Amino acid sequence: MKRAVRETFTLWAGLLLCGGLALLLLALSPSRQLLWSLTGESDYLPQIKGLSDLAGGMLRPSLEPAPQEVGEHAGVSPFGVNVFLEQEVETVKREQAVQLAAQAGFRWLRQEFTWEDIEVHGKGDFEDRRHEPARSAWEKYDHIVALAEQYDLKLIVRISNPPAWSRVEGNDAGSYAPPDSDQDFADFAGAVAARYKGRVRYYQLWNEPNIYPEWGNATIDPEAYVELLKAGAESIRAVDPDAVIIAGALAATVDLDGTTVPGRSFSDLLFLQRMYDAGAAPFFDVMATQGYGLWSGPTDRRMHPRVMNFGRPQYIRDLMVANGDGHKPIWISEMNWNAAPEEVEPRYGRVSLEEQAANLPLAYDRIRNDWPWLGVANVWYLKRATDLWEQNQQPEAYFRLVAPDFTPQPVYLSMKEYMASMGGQD
Repeated sequence: MKRAVRETFTLWAGLLLCGGLALLLLALSPSRQLLWSLTGESDYLPQIKGLSDLAGGMLRPSLEPAPQEVGEHAGVSPFGVNVFLEQEVETVKREQAVQLAAQAGFRWLRQEFTWEDIEVHGKGDFEDRRHEPARSAWEKYDHIVALAEQYDLKLIVRISNPPAWSRVEGNDAGSYAPPDSDQDFADFAGAVAARYKGRVRYYQLWNEPNIYPEWGNATIDPEAYVELLKAGAESIRAVDPDAVIIAGALAATVDLDGTTVPGRSFSDLLFLQRMYDAGAAPFFDVMATQGYGLWSGPTDRRMHPRVMNFGRPQYIRDLMVANGDGHKPIWISEMNWNAAPEEVEPRYGRVSLEEQAANLPLAYDRIRNDWPWLGVANVWYLKRATDLWEQNQQPEAYFRLVAPDFTPQPVYLSMKEYMASMGGQD
């Protein structure tokens, strides 16, 4: 009996010693670099946890990305950036922002054509009378399209943000809430497509329909979104058969009660499956998702449905393949890491300016090398027209590539260098 106890003790002591030696070796370089390349974590203890997460992931079913199936709209330059050009009051500043995007090497601009800013006062009314003198509400959007052409950039036009008149409850329903009539949305989308036919080809219908407050104050409704998507797609295609329809970007979330409790969100994966169940497939050419890195780096290889990291688009891809939609690519509508200073809430994670500058090129490396089913990936974001976000200590401000006063941030410079090394495009 004593001998058995001694042998058991010796065995456990040996295992603990081996484990301790393994942890010691992992704590040394270059092992730390290897752990970073697997977990996207910079600190040692999170790296060890990440390693255990990776081991646990081996017990889950593998994903089926089916890269060989992807057809059109995948083999394009991946370099896109979100812009807020409609917020620049001075046309010279609008052009300066586009110049900065082009000079960095970006090939795509994702720009909202804000419904409430164009069809301002009522159905079919495209005159802006909010200021004197009145003018065409199309004026600045015409300028945005002309600037994109001038600097050889393609526009991804996001159609969203309905005017208050499109809802009986007005903005009490939520300032981003869908309109009461899908036909009103369809008519506006068709008007945009008709005006810019031959000049704009890519239209994204809505943004983040699976989270609050992007679907207003009501419960999340995948089936209602599909009806809105269908109406908009059919209207655009009727006036421009060459148009490419991009689904509203799904935001990564693990919430499950958004379809039953107002003010909550709903899992992007469950939302997408319900889209397919509702017959969405014919009404979009490109699937879209967000690609924020949040609390780990671009090299994080962990895959778990309840973990938010840069690798999450792979789950979206797996669902598309399972639903017979593997021939369509995914485009990332927004991606970046947040460089909020210490006094600002790290709601989206926090990295240093240097880490942000290093992470974004590595994210593009992973997209280009590992995800042939992914086309454009749009950085969030180039710049804002004012420093209101900074004044209010909103962490959203610190995704910026360029400060409101046009000062380039380190991440702008690193991306400019990276895209130059790629020849600006693939």
